Amino acid sequence: MTEQTPTIGILGPGAVGGALAVPLAEAGLDVVCIARPATAAAITSQGLSLRHGSGVRTVRLRAVEGLEETVDLLLVTVKATGLDDALGRIEATPSVVLPLLNGLEHVDTIRSRLDGRVLAGSIGKLEAYRDSPTEVVQTTPAPLITIFPEDGAAHLLSEAGLDVRVGESEQAVLWEKTVRLAPLAAATAIPQKALGQLRTDSTWRSTLSAAVAEACAVAAADGVILDEGAQWEILDTMPASVTTSTARDAAAGRPTELDAILGAVVRAAKRLEVRAPTLDRLLAEAEDACRAQSH
Repeated sequence: MTEQTPTIGILGPGAVGGALAVPLAEAGLDVVCIARPATAAAITSQGLSLRHGSGVRTVRLRAVEGLEETVDLLLVTVKATGLDDALGRIEATPSVVLPLLNGLEHVDTIRSRLDGRVLAGSIGKLEAYRDSPTEVVQTTPAPLITIFPEDGAAHLLSEAGLDVRVGESEQAVLWEKTVRLAPLAAATAIPQKALGQLRTDSTWRSTLSAAVAEACAVAAADGVILDEGAQWEILDTMPASVTTSTARDAAAGRPTELDAILGAVVRAAKRLEVRAPTLDRLLAEAEDACRAQSH
């Protein structure tokens, strides 16, 4: 990292990107958002706002269509469905790249496209959505960012006031969130119900429990040991209103991250020869539901 004011690039200032860009800019960092032309123009004109509870915080920051400068840290916060297009907007090599996408397979994709040092990362404890190109609504407390390996990026983000921890391994960082999110993404998308409704439905509760156990078994075969009881306890104590971006996108008829999240787990199960019948069924049913809602 440079001794001057660090420059942070936000590739995709949507829900996750916006929820990070605002506090980073407030902390005095030089933040530049990389976005589609209309979004970049809107942010340049109006700034970027984060609504949390009854408060709204607005920051003025730079927004560009293509990144032509070297940034100290590039946060990749687009959805998997927009990753390929977004990476084409990076014209200069970042010093360090921290992807915060859902799923398991995106890190390799990014490493094949960008020359900077690419870490593994995930973001949890965050539910947010973009209300307009210049406003993000955050409905949960401060998120937790997990990074591997130990790097100046963790220190930089922590110094800016974000909650950051260093994971045990690259695979652990990716699996720790995915074992819960993969079942939940499908389960919320199929019936369009929030987590609380699923937990109190005996059939869905049983399905979710079995799916989490299968996902933990796949993770174990991939070298990451996660306690299924502990993972289920996290789901069991989340707010009842929690849903997923997969469910929201499906309901709106937009492309979803279902393949990048649950599809990646099912592919890993096949590669590692782990039986995962509940995950297989959830994927098939969720794909059908997403197709039906897109018409």
